[in-house]
Amino acid sequence: MSGHSKWHSIKHKKGALDAKRGKVFTKHAKLITIAARDGGADPDMNPGLRSAIANAKSDNVPNANIEKAVAKGAGGDKDGVQLAELMYEGFGPAGTAMYIQVITDNKNRSNANVRLIMAKNGGQLGSSGSVGHMFEKKGVIMARAGSMDADEAELAAIDAGAEDISVEDGMFEIITAPADLMRVNDSLRGAGFEVEKAEFDFIGKNPVKIEGLEDAKKILRLVEAIEDDEDVSNVYSNFDIPVEILEQV
Repeated sequence: MSGHSKWHSIKHKKGALDAKRGKVFTKHAKLITIAARDGGADPDMNPGLRSAIANAKSDNVPNANIEKAVAKGAGGDKDGVQLAELMYEGFGPAGTAMYIQVITDNKNRSNANVRLIMAKNGGQLGSSGSVGHMFEKKGVIMARAGSMDADEAELAAIDAGAEDISVEDGMFEIITAPADLMRVNDSLRGAGFEVEKAEFDFIGKNPVKIEGLEDAKKILRLVEAIEDDEDVSNVYSNFDIPVEILEQV
Protein backbone atom coordinates (compact mmCIF):
# COMPACT_ATOMS: atom_id res chain seq x y z
CA MET A 1 0.00 0.00 0.00
CA SER A 2 2.98 2.34 0.25
CA GLY A 3 2.76 3.74 -3.25
CA HIS A 4 -1.03 3.97 -3.02
CA SER A 5 -0.80 5.85 0.27
CA LYS A 6 1.88 8.24 -0.99
CA TRP A 7 -0.23 9.08 -4.03
CA HIS A 8 -3.24 9.80 -1.81
CA SER A 9 -1.08 12.20 0.20
CA ILE A 10 0.08 13.95 -2.98
CA LYS A 11 -3.50 14.21 -4.28
CA HIS A 12 -4.59 15.61 -0.93
CA LYS A 13 -1.94 18.35 -1.05
CA LYS A 14 -2.67 19.05 -4.72
CA GLY A 15 -6.36 19.35 -3.91
CA ALA A 16 -5.62 22.02 -1.32
CA LEU A 17 -3.72 24.05 -3.93
CA ASP A 18 -6.50 23.62 -6.48
CA ALA A 19 -9.05 24.74 -3.89
CA LYS A 20 -7.25 28.03 -3.44
CA ARG A 21 -7.92 28.75 -7.09
CA GLY A 22 -11.56 27.76 -6.76
CA LYS A 23 -10.97 24.96 -9.23
CA VAL A 24 -12.52 22.20 -7.15
CA PHE A 25 -15.66 24.05 -6.07
CA THR A 26 -17.65 22.89 -9.10
CA LYS A 27 -16.53 19.29 -8.66
CA HIS A 28 -17.56 19.30 -5.00
CA ALA A 29 -20.94 20.79 -5.92
CA LYS A 30 -21.57 18.02 -8.44
CA LEU A 31 -20.65 15.30 -5.94
CA ILE A 32 -22.99 16.84 -3.35
CA THR A 33 -25.82 17.14 -5.88
CA ILE A 34 -25.52 13.51 -6.95
CA ALA A 35 -25.30 12.30 -3.33
CA ALA A 36 -28.40 14.29 -2.33
CA ARG A 37 -30.29 13.10 -5.40
CA ASP A 38 -29.49 9.43 -4.80
CA GLY A 39 -29.73 9.25 -1.01
CA GLY A 40 -31.79 12.20 0.19
CA ALA A 41 -30.98 15.68 1.49
CA ASP A 42 -30.48 14.77 5.16
CA PRO A 43 -26.76 14.18 5.87
CA ASP A 44 -27.60 12.28 9.07
CA MET A 45 -29.51 9.71 7.02
CA ASN A 46 -27.24 9.81 3.96
CA PRO A 47 -23.58 8.91 4.67
CA GLY A 48 -22.54 9.67 1.10
CA LEU A 49 -23.92 13.20 1.34
CA ARG A 50 -22.40 13.71 4.76
CA SER A 51 -18.99 12.68 3.42
CA ALA A 52 -19.36 14.91 0.33
CA ILE A 53 -20.28 17.93 2.46
CA ALA A 54 -17.43 17.34 4.92
CA ASN A 55 -14.89 17.10 2.09
CA ALA A 56 -16.25 20.24 0.45
CA LYS A 57 -15.88 22.13 3.72
CA SER A 58 -12.31 20.86 4.10
CA ASP A 59 -11.57 22.53 0.76
CA ASN A 60 -13.25 25.75 1.95
CA VAL A 61 -16.27 25.53 -0.32
CA PRO A 62 -18.69 28.26 0.86
CA ASN A 63 -21.78 27.13 2.76
CA ALA A 64 -23.99 28.86 0.21
CA ASN A 65 -22.53 26.69 -2.56
CA ILE A 66 -23.07 23.56 -0.48
CA GLU A 67 -26.68 24.44 0.34
CA LYS A 68 -27.43 25.19 -3.32
CA ALA A 69 -25.95 21.85 -4.39
CA VAL A 70 -28.00 19.95 -1.79
CA ALA A 71 -31.18 21.73 -2.88
CA LYS A 72 -30.43 20.96 -6.51
CA GLY A 73 -29.99 17.27 -5.76
CA ALA A 74 -33.18 17.21 -3.71
CA GLY A 75 -35.17 18.67 -6.61
CA GLY A 76 -35.13 22.30 -5.59
CA ASP A 77 -33.29 23.47 -8.70
CA LYS A 78 -35.41 24.90 -11.51
CA ASP A 79 -32.81 25.34 -14.25
CA GLY A 80 -33.63 22.01 -15.85
CA VAL A 81 -30.03 20.76 -16.00
CA GLN A 82 -29.86 17.04 -15.33
CA LEU A 83 -26.58 15.56 -14.10
CA ALA A 84 -25.58 11.99 -14.90
CA GLU A 85 -22.94 9.99 -13.04
CA LEU A 86 -20.86 7.75 -15.31
CA MET A 87 -17.91 5.42 -14.81
CA TYR A 88 -15.47 5.21 -17.72
CA GLU A 89 -13.06 2.31 -17.94
CA GLY A 90 -9.74 2.18 -19.73
CA PHE A 91 -6.06 1.36 -19.74
CA GLY A 92 -3.00 3.49 -19.03
CA PRO A 93 0.74 3.08 -19.52
CA ALA A 94 2.58 0.01 -18.19
CA GLY A 95 -0.55 -2.15 -18.09
CA THR A 96 -2.41 -0.03 -15.54
CA ALA A 97 -6.18 0.16 -15.33
CA MET A 98 -8.10 3.45 -15.13
CA TYR A 99 -11.56 3.77 -13.56
CA ILE A 100 -12.91 7.29 -14.08
CA GLN A 101 -15.88 8.90 -12.33
CA VAL A 102 -17.62 11.55 -14.43
CA ILE A 103 -20.55 13.77 -13.43
CA THR A 104 -21.87 15.58 -16.46
CA ASP A 105 -24.81 17.33 -18.08
CA ASN A 106 -23.58 16.27 -21.54
CA LYS A 107 -22.61 12.63 -22.00
CA ASN A 108 -21.42 13.08 -25.59
CA ARG A 109 -19.03 15.87 -24.59
CA SER A 110 -17.64 13.91 -21.67
CA ASN A 111 -17.17 10.76 -23.71
CA ALA A 112 -15.33 12.63 -26.47
CA ASN A 113 -13.15 14.56 -24.00
CA VAL A 114 -12.11 11.55 -21.93
CA ARG A 115 -11.42 9.48 -25.05
CA LEU A 116 -9.22 12.26 -26.50
CA ILE A 117 -7.32 12.82 -23.23
CA MET A 118 -6.62 9.10 -22.92
CA ALA A 119 -5.39 8.86 -26.51
CA LYS A 120 -3.13 11.90 -26.20
CA ASN A 121 -1.48 10.64 -23.02
CA GLY A 122 -0.72 7.00 -23.73
CA GLY A 123 -4.04 5.56 -22.61
CA GLN A 124 -7.00 3.90 -24.25
CA LEU A 125 -10.67 4.03 -23.34
CA GLY A 126 -12.14 0.57 -22.89
CA SER A 127 -15.63 -0.91 -23.03
CA SER A 128 -17.98 -1.16 -20.08
CA GLY A 129 -16.84 -3.98 -17.80
CA SER A 130 -13.27 -4.04 -19.08
CA VAL A 131 -11.65 -2.92 -15.81
CA GLY A 132 -14.43 -2.34 -13.28
CA HIS A 133 -14.02 -5.84 -11.87
CA MET A 134 -10.39 -4.99 -11.00
CA PHE A 135 -11.50 -2.49 -8.35
CA GLU A 136 -13.17 -2.74 -4.96
CA LYS A 137 -15.13 0.10 -3.39
CA LYS A 138 -13.77 1.15 0.01
CA GLY A 139 -13.89 4.04 2.43
CA VAL A 140 -10.62 5.99 2.65
CA ILE A 141 -9.83 8.37 5.50
CA MET A 142 -6.81 10.67 5.51
CA ALA A 143 -5.96 11.80 9.04
CA ARG A 144 -3.19 12.91 11.33
CA ALA A 145 -2.67 11.39 14.76
CA GLY A 146 -2.86 14.61 16.76
CA SER A 147 -1.03 14.19 20.07
CA MET A 148 -0.85 10.38 19.84
CA ASP A 149 2.36 8.54 18.99
CA ALA A 150 2.36 6.20 16.00
CA ASP A 151 1.73 2.97 17.92
CA GLU A 152 -1.07 4.50 19.96
CA ALA A 153 -2.65 5.93 16.82
CA GLU A 154 -2.51 2.62 14.99
CA LEU A 155 -4.23 0.81 17.87
CA ALA A 156 -6.88 3.53 18.01
CA ALA A 157 -7.51 3.17 14.28
CA ILE A 158 -7.87 -0.60 14.61
CA ASP A 159 -10.29 -0.14 17.52
CA ALA A 160 -12.27 2.32 15.39
CA GLY A 161 -12.80 -0.36 12.73
CA ALA A 162 -10.01 0.17 10.21
CA GLU A 163 -9.48 -2.68 7.74
CA ASP A 164 -6.02 -1.49 6.72
CA ILE A 165 -3.65 1.29 7.80
CA SER A 166 -0.60 2.89 6.23
CA VAL A 167 1.36 6.03 7.06
CA GLU A 168 3.33 8.45 4.87
CA ASP A 169 4.86 11.68 6.15
CA GLY A 170 2.72 11.58 9.28
CA MET A 171 -0.50 11.18 7.28
CA PHE A 172 -2.54 8.06 8.09
CA GLU A 173 -4.44 6.40 5.27
CA ILE A 174 -7.16 4.33 6.89
CA ILE A 175 -9.21 1.89 4.79
CA THR A 176 -12.72 0.91 5.83
CA ALA A 177 -15.66 -1.04 4.49
CA PRO A 178 -17.87 1.40 2.53
CA ALA A 179 -20.76 1.14 4.98
CA ASP A 180 -18.42 1.88 7.91
CA LEU A 181 -16.79 5.04 6.52
CA MET A 182 -18.58 7.69 8.57
CA ARG A 183 -18.81 5.52 11.70
CA VAL A 184 -15.03 4.99 11.64
CA ASN A 185 -14.58 8.69 10.83
CA ASP A 186 -16.52 9.65 13.96
CA SER A 187 -14.62 7.14 16.09
CA LEU A 188 -11.28 8.46 14.87
CA ARG A 189 -12.26 12.02 15.69
CA GLY A 190 -13.37 10.90 19.13
CA ALA A 191 -10.01 9.18 19.67
CA GLY A 192 -8.10 12.37 18.89
CA PHE A 193 -7.35 12.06 15.16
CA GLU A 194 -7.44 15.16 12.98
CA VAL A 195 -9.41 13.93 9.98
CA GLU A 196 -8.70 15.84 6.79
CA LYS A 197 -10.62 13.75 4.27
CA ALA A 198 -13.12 10.89 4.39
CA GLU A 199 -14.42 9.61 1.06
CA PHE A 200 -15.35 6.59 -1.00
CA ASP A 201 -12.65 5.21 -3.26
CA PHE A 202 -12.11 2.38 -5.69
CA ILE A 203 -8.93 0.48 -4.88
CA GLY A 204 -7.24 -1.92 -7.27
CA LYS A 205 -7.49 -5.55 -6.18
CA ASN A 206 -4.18 -6.48 -7.81
CA PRO A 207 -1.86 -3.43 -7.85
CA VAL A 208 0.54 -3.07 -10.77
CA LYS A 209 4.05 -2.39 -9.43
CA ILE A 210 5.74 0.37 -11.42
CA GLU A 211 9.52 0.00 -11.45
CA GLY A 212 10.63 2.69 -13.90
CA LEU A 213 10.71 6.47 -13.51
CA GLU A 214 9.52 7.11 -17.07
CA ASP A 215 6.52 4.81 -16.68
CA ALA A 216 5.65 6.58 -13.42
CA LYS A 217 5.82 9.97 -15.13
CA LYS A 218 3.57 8.79 -17.98
CA ILE A 219 0.98 7.37 -15.57
CA LEU A 220 0.81 10.46 -13.37
CA ARG A 221 0.72 12.73 -16.44
CA LEU A 222 -2.29 10.79 -17.71
CA VAL A 223 -4.05 10.86 -14.32
CA GLU A 224 -3.57 14.61 -13.97
CA ALA A 225 -4.71 15.28 -17.54
CA ILE A 226 -7.92 13.33 -16.91
CA GLU A 227 -8.51 15.04 -13.55
CA ASP A 228 -8.21 18.44 -15.22
CA ASP A 229 -11.33 17.83 -17.29
CA GLU A 230 -14.25 19.77 -15.84
CA ASP A 231 -16.60 16.77 -15.88
CA VAL A 232 -14.22 14.36 -14.14
CA SER A 233 -14.72 14.03 -10.40
CA ASN A 234 -12.28 11.23 -9.57
CA VAL A 235 -9.70 9.03 -11.24
CA TYR A 236 -8.92 5.63 -9.76
CA SER A 237 -6.05 3.42 -10.86
CA ASN A 238 -4.34 0.23 -9.74
CA PHE A 239 -0.75 1.46 -10.01
CA ASP A 240 1.65 1.03 -7.11
CA ILE A 241 4.57 3.42 -7.49
CA PRO A 242 7.33 2.99 -4.88
CA VAL A 243 7.87 6.02 -2.67
CA GLU A 244 11.42 6.59 -3.94
CA ILE A 245 10.16 6.87 -7.53
CA LEU A 246 7.24 9.11 -6.56
CA GLU A 247 9.64 11.44 -4.84
CA GLN A 248 11.71 11.69 -8.05
CA VAL A 249 8.58 12.52 -10.03
